[in-house]
Amino acid sequence: MRDPYSTLGIARTASDADIKSAYRKLAKELHPDRNKDNPNASEKFSDATRAYDLLSDKAKRAQFDRGEIDADGNPANPFAGMGARPGYGRSGPYGGGPGGGPGGGDFGGFGADDVDLGDLFEGLFGGRARQQQAQQQAAGRRGFGRQPPPPPPRRGADIQYRLAVPFVEAASGRDQRITLADGKAINLKLPAGVEDGTMMRLKDKGHPGTGGNGDGIVMIDIGAHPFFRRDGDNIRMDLPITLDEAVRGAKVKCPTVDGAVMLTIKPGSSSGTVLRLAGKGWTRKTAKADGAGNERGDQLVTIEIQLPADLAALETRLDGWVDTARPREKFGL
Repeated sequence: MRDPYSTLGIARTASDADIKSAYRKLAKELHPDRNKDNPNASEKFSDATRAYDLLSDKAKRAQFDRGEIDADGNPANPFAGMGARPGYGRSGPYGGGPGGGPGGGDFGGFGADDVDLGDLFEGLFGGRARQQQAQQQAAGRRGFGRQPPPPPPRRGADIQYRLAVPFVEAASGRDQRITLADGKAINLKLPAGVEDGTMMRLKDKGHPGTGGNGDGIVMIDIGAHPFFRRDGDNIRMDLPITLDEAVRGAKVKCPTVDGAVMLTIKPGSSSGTVLRLAGKGWTRKTAKADGAGNERGDQLVTIEIQLPADLAALETRLDGWVDTARPREKFGL
């Protein structure tokens, strides 16, 4: 796989937020549902997911940056391909044939007196190199390192899913039903504070492989709503009321993602007044427990006064009356 930083298109100094943002952008661009005519999209999506898995894990990211593991998370072998065959000497002006002559010996490409191997390996790899050097010398100096072990069995490929979730169900955190590629349907619990584009991993729900199954990667697609809109952990909406409800006050029904509730309008309420319905907003993860360890934001309701379609009766009642208030005075008008 490519360097994970290059795969996500970020610098090595990228923050955790930069990594997350880059991955979400790529996940949306490369998701197979949006690239049905591009057979390479699925592979690129899997590469981006593996890169994100490595870089979002602080320990693994540090190991990769130090060269201890490769982009697939496997231990790196700094000596791979450098070992020489026993008895293979140097030739040319600085060395004789195998086993003899100036610079002869069992090292291919280097004479025993040319390089201080302890200093070289100490500078490159630290104290671990000395132990490896001693082991090599004890084995008759047959090469710079052991042959790398065979690659571990590869896990199966991941399977990508896109799950459309209605706004009200995402807000309240209702479990979702999803059918997997094998035909089995499972209940999927949405994480508190779920957002559009959130990626969820279903362990071992991908394609089979010699090293185990891959995972299922579910991208959450939250639908828009005709009158609710999200504002962080809160939900906003505009609620129309009649002129007489605003003047006299009233109790009116107000929709929420959990169903309609009664809302009290105080007498003399103006358009733009914001009323708060506590605990009727978006789920969010907190230390407080509501049975599931979640808490909800609030619903913020903005009042909009609607005049009657037929103004004749209202004009008759207002005949001769003038409101002396100066609502635009604060503008200097």
